[in-house]
Amino acid sequence: MLDGALALALPVRFGQQLTVTEIHHVNSHHWVSLDDQGRPWFEGRFSAIGGYLSGTEEPVGRRLESLFQGIERQRPDFWLGKPMCRFEAHLGFPRQWGLGSSSTLVAALADWAQVDAFQLLADTFGGSGYDIACAHARQPILFQRRDGSSHFVECPYTPAFADHICFVYLGKKQDSREGIARYRQVVQDSPRLIQRISGLTMAFLGARTPQEGIAIMDAHEQLVSEALQLPKVKDRYFHSFPGAVKSLGAWGGDFVLALSDKPAEATRQYFRVKGFETVLTWREMAL
Repeated sequence: MLDGALALALPVRFGQQLTVTEIHHVNSHHWVSLDDQGRPWFEGRFSAIGGYLSGTEEPVGRRLESLFQGIERQRPDFWLGKPMCRFEAHLGFPRQWGLGSSSTLVAALADWAQVDAFQLLADTFGGSGYDIACAHARQPILFQRRDGSSHFVECPYTPAFADHICFVYLGKKQDSREGIARYRQVVQDSPRLIQRISGLTMAFLGARTPQEGIAIMDAHEQLVSEALQLPKVKDRYFHSFPGAVKSLGAWGGDFVLALSDKPAEATRQYFRVKGFETVLTWREMAL
């Protein structure tokens, strides 16, 4: 996707809510991030122009500072004369799941500040921008980067074999920025790879049976494995699984998509026996 491959992306039921309220008689902004249980996992103070002052985790505070600076780049003097605010970000899923805690925050902040979310992402965290598109979409999207810009269209897609799909959390949190850096370092002949990946996306949209979907997913995994010079997740952990296992997001971590010709409940049992308790069906995950 970084270089123009056509992708099918799925907005999920889980998200993040940002509440911003004005506060008076103080000289700094206050930020608090809450997990899915309502417990604060980060708190910080920021200057009137969004500079990081103090907090419980400096790296998190610096990333928020970069977002505030990104807003200023799009809207010069944005902070001038603005009252102090309390920002409260509430995740709707466990932090370690990796379902877009950064991208949903970028999208929410951009909405609040009335700036371009894709530009804000490009100026701060980087990435293709598909997850920003998903943050605003109400159904699956087809996404593609062309001429340096993000293009997407919603498509009412539910696969005919949706009841055979599961999403499995591996418990191996990946850093998307590290994944992007590795891709840039090792991938060769990207135009040919992009063309083949785009073709598989269209083929998957047209698949009607679990067997067709499995064959396409296996081909996709093989292509990306060879390009990144990394082993496939199925070969590493689930070689006995009777179907396809596809990495999602940064290669080899967070969630994988598992497809079998057996019902989703049988797939859920397979992974739970192996110690993976978080196994969601298509209908439990998809928005």
